[in-house]
Amino acid sequence: MRSLSFRQSTQKARRLASLLSLWLCVCMLLSGCSFEAEAPPVADQSRDLLDDDGDGVINARDRCPNTPHAAIVDNNGCPTIVERSDATELHILFANDSTVIPAEYLPQIDHMAAFLAAYPDTHIELKGYASQVGAHDYNDALSKRRADVVRQHLIALGVTPARIRTVGFGDTQPVPAASKEESHTLSRRVTARVRGERGSVLNEWTIFSLRTESTEP
Repeated sequence: MRSLSFRQSTQKARRLASLLSLWLCVCMLLSGCSFEAEAPPVADQSRDLLDDDGDGVINARDRCPNTPHAAIVDNNGCPTIVERSDATELHILFANDSTVIPAEYLPQIDHMAAFLAAYPDTHIELKGYASQVGAHDYNDALSKRRADVVRQHLIALGVTPARIRTVGFGDTQPVPAASKEESHTLSRRVTARVRGERGSVLNEWTIFSLRTESTEP
């Protein structure tokens, strides 16, 4: 009797377990449950975090793209600009009643042409003068012709004519000297002074920077 009762109890337990499993399956089907985990959400990248010019400032914040390599930049990715200026002068003396430029002054004109090429935003004013020898009106025209001759040399060296202005002061501004003859010699002149300014990017020195200084003793 005990064996029969035990088998009956076991069968009831199995039937109960089967019914319980069926009930759980029905519940999961009705509730739409899934054994697969949901895919993680995809992040929506709203800003460009790349740094195309490699200056340490991401593209989304970079106000100065294509920054030169090794430039020191601010928080906006813009390089530090250092203003530099330079100047050069002309001082050409002429013989009495002459507009011929002496050969020793031609290198000055070459240098001025190169300077104007290096600073393309600059202009030059050539000031011509004459000594107090002869008629005043004649000296006015002579001083202007001297300035014009220097202008033509600069144009021949590639300087745009629109960048050159000439003015003649005649004999109104003689150069003080120990003697009248010396004053006459120094007063027959053409002068000019040009200042050029330009900004250059300030670079950051690193151990990988190339040394440009000469290593000769």
